[in-house]
Amino acid sequence: MSGNEAVAEAAGKAAAQALPRWLSRGLADLFPAGTADDADQALAARLEEAGRRGRPLRVKLGIDPTGSEIHLGHSILFRKLRAFQDAGHTAVLIIGDFTARIGDPTGKSATRVQLSAAEVEANADTYLVQLGLGQDPAHALLDFETPGRLEVRRNSEWLAGMDLPAVIELLGISTVGQMLAKEDFANRYGSGTPISLHEFLYPLLQGYDSVQVQADVELGGTDQKFNVAMGRDLQRHFGQRPQFGLLLPILPGLDGVQKMSKSLGNTVGLREDPLSMYSKLEKVPDAVVNEYLTLLTDLDLEALPANPRERQKAMALAITCARHGEAAAAQAQSDAATLVAGATGRGAADAEVPEASLAAVAFPAKAFYLLSAVGIAASSSEGRRRIQDGGVKLDGQRISDPNQEFTSAAELDGKVLQFGKKTFRRLVAG
Repeated sequence: MSGNEAVAEAAGKAAAQALPRWLSRGLADLFPAGTADDADQALAARLEEAGRRGRPLRVKLGIDPTGSEIHLGHSILFRKLRAFQDAGHTAVLIIGDFTARIGDPTGKSATRVQLSAAEVEANADTYLVQLGLGQDPAHALLDFETPGRLEVRRNSEWLAGMDLPAVIELLGISTVGQMLAKEDFANRYGSGTPISLHEFLYPLLQGYDSVQVQADVELGGTDQKFNVAMGRDLQRHFGQRPQFGLLLPILPGLDGVQKMSKSLGNTVGLREDPLSMYSKLEKVPDAVVNEYLTLLTDLDLEALPANPRERQKAMALAITCARHGEAAAAQAQSDAATLVAGATGRGAADAEVPEASLAAVAFPAKAFYLLSAVGIAASSSEGRRRIQDGGVKLDGQRISDPNQEFTSAAELDGKVLQFGKKTFRRLVAG
């Protein structure tokens, strides 16, 4: 670490210590990280100024709806945004319906496929529901109900109508050298991988969002520092007070190694049922349990048992409770214990397990086909592989032969099918 980096890190730690606990928890980076009473350099001072003037901070978080599902990795930023809401500030949620059609190049080794306007809008609608639209704020990621706590904006409001002179003005604020300093662009340029010119526009357009909503703070993952800093540059250019950048870590996936990503199959979705959510979370590797506790719960780590298994269970229960409520989370914990223990008979019968219909299954059916036909395996080949690996059970009894044949739906009706350690489905004939 260079001398300048050490000074910056020390300043960042000192700045974080001056912040309230709800804000500093899990914080990975804050810039600028001044420690003086300058409200342009120290976020603590900006917060104090906001309270004194009775003006809530405007806290920006932009999301590009390039998919339809939100997982726990995404939720870290929304939890911090909700913390600002609960502290009386205004969350400004920007739906990047325009920028999603370009695609954020961050973390990408090739140009992203561009989406249609209809695809983006459909995804945006599902995002808002998952974030809490129309739901009780007590179990929603964001508070959509309290007046003054949330603005939902679509950046097509100001980007779709930009004329060429306005675009040229934006392009004139940055240089090619600055863009190639962005790690993703630098890597692609160095390897000879093409970079489309429209990709250089993305950080500028994200930064221009900050100008349009007059953000005081922008939230982002640690991979978004370049884009968030661009917002500060553009705000200065347009005569605004620059925002603070508040960055949070990238959550490891269920494997405990790679980042949580649907493409890697290591996610927990916000819309997953309580049993599936709890069962996945209680298997998270010990090495990342404290990270999950810090970023996804409000539990005091010092007050939790030192035993790793008990910490896993406390983490899984708290996250499931936040999404589904205490009763559902407690039931999921009880059901998981029953099912993982391989219980049969009344114990398994009483467990609340998501159902999988047998209506589409053509009987007689072999076990490997059954898994894909009820949607528990992505394909018949995956089903065959998982059975051969010993990862499939029916009412607690391992299925060892992929070609084991079931003659009718009645033979399976009401039984619990287990796929791996984390997925359970009760088979129903209807």
